[in-house]
Amino acid sequence: MTGLPPLGHLLQLSDDCGVIQHATYDVPNRETGYCVDDVARAFIVAVRSMLGGGDPAARGLAVRMLSFLDHAQLPDGRFHNFMAHDRRWLDEVGGEDAYGRALWALGWGLCLPSERGWHRLCAQMLRRALPHLAGLHHLRPCAYAVLGLVQAAKADLPDARAEIRDALALLVGKLLAARERYADVWPWFETTLTYANGRLPEALLRAGAVLEDDRAIAAGLESLALLESVTMERGVFVPVGNEGWFTRGGHRAVYAQQPIEAASMVDVELAAHEVSGLDRYLHMAGVALDWFFGHNTNGAIMVESDGCRDGLERDGPNHNMGAESTLCYLMAMIAMAAHPVAEQRGVRR
Repeated sequence: MTGLPPLGHLLQLSDDCGVIQHATYDVPNRETGYCVDDVARAFIVAVRSMLGGGDPAARGLAVRMLSFLDHAQLPDGRFHNFMAHDRRWLDEVGGEDAYGRALWALGWGLCLPSERGWHRLCAQMLRRALPHLAGLHHLRPCAYAVLGLVQAAKADLPDARAEIRDALALLVGKLLAARERYADVWPWFETTLTYANGRLPEALLRAGAVLEDDRAIAAGLESLALLESVTMERGVFVPVGNEGWFTRGGHRAVYAQQPIEAASMVDVELAAHEVSGLDRYLHMAGVALDWFFGHNTNGAIMVESDGCRDGLERDGPNHNMGAESTLCYLMAMIAMAAHPVAEQRGVRR
């Protein structure tokens, strides 16, 4: 696999414990500590880099991140989220996003059967966590969990295959039920577009492919069309800003634009190409990826020294390069590099 990004800034943000959440400019801000939200995504980045023969430092990073996730899992299968820099947990139990992202990471950890210890540990952790899926109240954790379970469904887990497929069907049902509540209004899952929007239709597309569920795939494509209609403006990706989001019928916030939106848009467009075979989705994935490289409302390059600026504001890029922004950039780059057709056709500008 070619085109894999170096992990230099991510490695700079990490230590022997985890990934430091925030940075002052490009310098890790130790006061901000660590969180499962970031560590889970760092593990995914490291594993996918290993799968593609990327940065030689990826394996060491992956081991440290998996160790953090193992330490974060509670006896009942849920997870802590926030840890201080002195390694004290700051919560009794983390939120649903952290739980969903942990499952997402564990699914990817099952994609390296040569790492037998990882494979066994990820399988054990995943099975401990699965009973809490039914109690999820929010949609994005459902989507994150789906993305992990899709990878788990492809892994060598004969004893858990039926359990994983049942879990996928449960979560797809939750996502479809949410869409049904607003079906007479618009083809979306909520009344408001907020953050990581692309993950919701992506979950339907990827789970639909595994379960051979045409209804889920059709719903995912329809919701993606709505998202494109809001965020694609004359060939430029303009994600919904976090200064007010976008509620149907209301004012659409343009700033601040977040890297998490560009990354999730790259992935959902690639998923749409995989289920449909239509090249237009590859083109849209390239448009979303180009947001990082200056094809945005400000003409601002968001990437510097293997890291990514924390957001695009009215007056330009945020000066800091923390964990989430850098991880989202790396995930988008790796996803594009891992897609055989996108790589072959040189979709990135």
